Amino acid sequence: MREKENHLYVDSGERSILLHGLVELKNQLIQRGRYTDCVDKLIFKLVNAPVKRSTTMKELNLK
Repeated sequence: MREKENHLYVDSGERSILLHGLVELKNQLIQRGRYTDCVDKLIFKLVNAPVKRSTTMKELNLK
């Protein structure tokens, strides 16, 4: 059976907060001498995730 995939849609502000939080978590793990492999994978996925452009109502009215 295939694993269920979940998609998370965030705006640029939320993406920035997520990235900052993951970097803080990585720093805490390094200070404790623990492995950071899983956090590194999440950071890599977040940075390389495709950006989906959405049209706002304001942009629709300008056309």
